[in-house]
Amino acid sequence: MKKFVVIATSLIALAGFAAADIQAPPGSQYTSSRKLGRAVSNILYGFMEIPAQLARKEDELGSNAAGSFGLVEGTHRALRRFGYGFYELCTFTCPTYRGTYKQPYERCGEDNRIQMNVADGLSEYPPELGFVSYYRYGREQSF
Repeated sequence: MKKFVVIATSLIALAGFAAADIQAPPGSQYTSSRKLGRAVSNILYGFMEIPAQLARKEDELGSNAAGSFGLVEGTHRALRRFGYGFYELCTFTCPTYRGTYKQPYERCGEDNRIQMNVADGLSEYPPELGFVSYYRYGREQSF
């Protein structure tokens, strides 16, 4: 009788493990509400590309390039963000990218945190200026 109970318990446990799917599908975190949030953030904060590009171009190429090329590049990226934002605002209830709500971006960077659109280099959300809370270290050093 003891053998029967052990075998029955083992079979029930194995059947339970076989039926359970403990992993969420890859696109489960991308929902229509996240797409709506992406649209709103791109519309409201897309203009942050202008000062971000000014600072980036000043670091890379100098102040003359920041004043001209950085301003033009930042404005171009901001307008593109506004366009993506309005497009996603109008289509947030429809899965538009390969049948999902995911944006057409790919993970890149050291920690796979930044999602980039390979075609135009835009991240999923607009850039943050100042302190970024998910880094455990400071980006600037002062004495």
